Amino acid sequence: MKLRTAAALAALALGSSLASAQNANQGVSKTEITLGSIQDLSGPIAGFGKQVRLGMLLRVEEINEQGGINGRKIKLIVEDSAYDPKKAVLAAQKLVNQDKIFAMVGHIGTAQNMAAMPVQFEKNVINFFPVTAAREMYEPFHRLKYSFAATYYDQMRTAVPKVVKDKGAKKVCTMYQDDEFGLEVMRGAEAGLKGMGMELAEKTSYKRGATDFSSQVAKLKSSGCDMVVLGTIIRETIGAIGEARKTGYSPTFIGSSASYTDLIHKLGGKAMDGLYATHTAQHPYLDEADQPIRFWANKYKTKYNEDPTVFSVYGYSLIDAFAAAARKAGPTLTTESFIKAMDTMVIPPDIFGSPEARFGPQKRLGNEFSRLSQLQDGRWKVVSDYVKP
Repeated sequence: MKLRTAAALAALALGSSLASAQNANQGVSKTEITLGSIQDLSGPIAGFGKQVRLGMLLRVEEINEQGGINGRKIKLIVEDSAYDPKKAVLAAQKLVNQDKIFAMVGHIGTAQNMAAMPVQFEKNVINFFPVTAAREMYEPFHRLKYSFAATYYDQMRTAVPKVVKDKGAKKVCTMYQDDEFGLEVMRGAEAGLKGMGMELAEKTSYKRGATDFSSQVAKLKSSGCDMVVLGTIIRETIGAIGEARKTGYSPTFIGSSASYTDLIHKLGGKAMDGLYATHTAQHPYLDEADQPIRFWANKYKTKYNEDPTVFSVYGYSLIDAFAAAARKAGPTLTTESFIKAMDTMVIPPDIFGSPEARFGPQKRLGNEFSRLSQLQDGRWKVVSDYVKP
């Protein structure tokens, strides 16, 4: 039996290594590098997905105009998941097996990435800088995982205690999306409160795609919570705060980087003032920006006829990081040469205020720092410097 088990394990390992060898340079030709991305272009966070896509396309166009990466142009294929994990799997299967992508870049959504990654890893396809700050994007360790953003868990673990102290909060509660994303926000808040000898006094959740939050807000209000941690994104953040204001309930609200977006105050209006949110890169308000950001933003607006956002920044920056690593990998680009390049990669602070990111053979999360902003008079204002958990 031991011999049969050993033989089976050896066969499995050989099959895996053969798959890796066969797909070592999938998506790489003499003239092109084919990349794939899965965005929400038609679902509840389509506002984010469209911005990430445009940011990526702008940087791809710039790189190609400058001659590409070691003589190869980038071809970016974007599929729509509608923020549905099942559709994300179908999109990943198309990109990996039909389009033969070299890497998946900037895939948005926690549950969506977790559903798609097994499809990619079976064919040795890297998951590069997904647009989600969940710990699962780099844990457990996998050689094909690379994540760029301080995790939701650590964001909340550091920010929640600060706001509790600053506001003198006595009873902290949470409303969160009932999936991997929302749970990460909630768990981070729990960890931060535990260090203060506190715990979440009330928890309420909602299903992905929900639009009515009256029962959740009523539960929080009746519990007497004076601070609410939001594991929410766009319309859920607006819906929860709007419902609270309507019923005369005014706790301190704090969200993660998923709710740090100009869409909150653009769509929610004055009622959103006072909301805190964590973030890494900063939203580019053009009348406050310095010349490099204004130059970049004017190029973006000229091309797409709209102002860029922090999610445009994410898309632009992640393609820039991919290109830097691919150049470093050299003319013979393979999965292995790319990983070798990333294992010594240092990405310096950029014009958008993002902190330095470092990677290594056992380090797949580039940045652990986040900071805090608050909506004041319809604009995000930074209220704390970068903090490492």
